[in-house]
Amino acid sequence: MDNLLTPIILGIVEGLTEFIPVSSTGHLILSGELLHFTGERAATFEIFIQLGAILAVVMLYRERFLRLFSRRNLMEGLRFKQRELNLAHIAIAILPAFIFGFLLHDIIKKYLFSAHTVLVGLVVGGIVMILAERLPIPAFATNLDKINFRQCLVIGLAQCLSLWPGFSRSGATIAGGLVAGLDHKTAAEFSFIIAVPVMFAATGYDLLKSWQLITPDFMVTLAIGFVVSFIVSVLAIVGFLKLLNRTKLTPFAIYRFILALAYYMVILR
Repeated sequence: MDNLLTPIILGIVEGLTEFIPVSSTGHLILSGELLHFTGERAATFEIFIQLGAILAVVMLYRERFLRLFSRRNLMEGLRFKQRELNLAHIAIAILPAFIFGFLLHDIIKKYLFSAHTVLVGLVVGGIVMILAERLPIPAFATNLDKINFRQCLVIGLAQCLSLWPGFSRSGATIAGGLVAGLDHKTAAEFSFIIAVPVMFAATGYDLLKSWQLITPDFMVTLAIGFVVSFIVSVLAIVGFLKLLNRTKLTPFAIYRFILALAYYMVILR
C-alpha cells in the first residue's frame, strides 16, 4: 500500500461510520474493494484503525469512564446494584456479543466478509432500525444512569446481530436500546460506551492473530490511518448526537438501502 491517500481515505471512512448506524465494517470492505486494497494486510489495517475510533470515545467520555472505575461504582457493580451506571451494566451488555463472537469468529471471517454479504447486512439492518423506531415503546431511560440490567441484556442480545458485517454494531445497539425503552440520545451514548470493551477485545484478538504482518514499513500506513480515524471519529460522534435529535434513525436506514442498491448495480452486477 504505497499510496498514502488510501490510508487517509479508509481512516476517514472508519471515523465517519464507526459510531453511526451505517456499518463501518461494511463501508471498509466496500471501500477496500473499490480501492483494490484487499487481503490480509488490508484486514489488519482495517482492524488497527479501529483503535483510533476507540480512543475518540474514551477521550470524549473520559469523565464517565473515570466514574465507572470509582470506588463506589466498583462496589455497586460487584453487588449488582442499579443505582448508577456501573461495570455490571457494561458486563451484561457486552457478554452476549463476546460469547457469540468467540464461538463464531472463524465462521464469520470465512463466510461473511464479502461485498455480497455486506449488502445483505446493510438492507436487513436498515429494516430492523426502521421497525425499532416505529414500535410504540415509551422511553423509560432518558439518561445513562437510568438504564437497568434488563435493558442492558436486551441491548446486549441486539448487539449480537452486528456480528454479521454490514449490519452495524451501533445500529443494532441503538435499535435494541429503543426496543428496551431508552430514548435516542441515551441509546446512542450507551452504544458508544459499550463499544470500547467490545471493539478493544475484538481488535486485540484479531491483531494477536496477525501481528506478523505489522512490519516496520507498514507501521507508517497504520499510523496515518489511526490518526485520521481518531480525529474524524471525534467529529462524527459530536455531529451524530446533534443530528440524531432531529432526524432519528430512519434517514440512516434509507441511506443504507441506497448504498446497497447503488453498489450492487454499479459494481457487482
